[in-house]
Amino acid sequence: MIDPMLLREQPHETIARIKRKDPQFPGERLIELDAESRRLRVALDTLRAERNECAELGKKGVTPELRERSRSIGTQIAEIEETARALDAELRDLMLRSPNIPVDSLPDGGKEANQVVKTVGEAPQFSFPIKNHLELGTALGWFDFAAAAAMTGSNFALYKGDGVRLLYRMMQYMLMNNMRHGYEPVLPPYLVTEKTLEGAGNFPRFKDEVYSIPADGLFLTPTVEVNLSNLYREKIFAATELPVRMTSWTSCFRREAGGYGAAERGLIRIHQFEKVELYAICEPEKSSDELDRMVACAESILKGLDLHYRISLLAAGDCSFSSAKTYDIEVWMPGQREYKEVSSCSNCTDFQARRTAMRYRTEQSAKPRLVNTLNASSLAAPRLMVALMETYQQEDGTIAIPEVLKAIPVWC
Repeated sequence: MIDPMLLREQPHETIARIKRKDPQFPGERLIELDAESRRLRVALDTLRAERNECAELGKKGVTPELRERSRSIGTQIAEIEETARALDAELRDLMLRSPNIPVDSLPDGGKEANQVVKTVGEAPQFSFPIKNHLELGTALGWFDFAAAAAMTGSNFALYKGDGVRLLYRMMQYMLMNNMRHGYEPVLPPYLVTEKTLEGAGNFPRFKDEVYSIPADGLFLTPTVEVNLSNLYREKIFAATELPVRMTSWTSCFRREAGGYGAAERGLIRIHQFEKVELYAICEPEKSSDELDRMVACAESILKGLDLHYRISLLAAGDCSFSSAKTYDIEVWMPGQREYKEVSSCSNCTDFQARRTAMRYRTEQSAKPRLVNTLNASSLAAPRLMVALMETYQQEDGTIAIPEVLKAIPVWC
């Protein structure tokens, strides 16, 4: 949700900035609705004042003219209130569908305009014909996509044996890394309410992408960013309590999957996946530094695993709905012969904070201000597993697991 004062003070400039991200956004309608809503409120205030005046005059005696005037005012108020309710509902819905404003320094355009700002390592070279992770995992008995499809449906994964052990080692490794960087572990419920999804920015615009449980009015979380962005809903922090840094491992559930061709088969794009997330809450003046810190934490995982990757600054049109600025970390996948995103590190500025009323005070008597929120995948497990398997594959089809992962004990 954007700042309504910004819309009123700089309406056309604000809409132009929004359209850098979403050229189809009906900004002119938003300006019209906001102006009309304010006009109706003024009209209602005027009519209510007139009604009060009539009530005072009635204390001195009711005349037919006064009675008719009061009746007419009451009718007008009822009609305008009905119009205002419908208009305000449309205004609120459109405000909730308005994406965050990208920072001015981002390049214009979509994916084609993204800028690679850093490349680490080199793509591995092989002296034998390489396989992709699906071929490797099937031969090793790590995956059974047919069984997953039979019990659940397509684009779900079932891990077995050493595939499970590798997954658990990866998740523990990422959590341990993030805690060393000062992020506190949090384990929230996997089910969330509509209000929670609205607070994070997923609803109402992306309602079709989330799995629902209608009988209970609940939804499966698409990312733990949703949960963590609501953990401190309506809280007013003291500045001394900031920043708040959290990390969490959850299963994530998304309807999007498939339809992307052979390159997206296997673990590349599935409906349910494990992910470790970073989330931070800070003062606005410090959010830029906090974003850099988050990127460094996420990429340290890839450095520790000695994987080849690059970091891209996303153009305005490729940033997510809630993000004002995003860096994507893309790891090289030899079997796919391309980079794939394993982390999006985003500064959401005050966008989520405005939806959830998260604020802070610099001192006890100061007026509360909105905090800034940031989030990052750290990392998405399936794609990290793909990169590990394809990078460390051996000629005999086995996987040379990195020593840092082998050193992590598992209980299965």
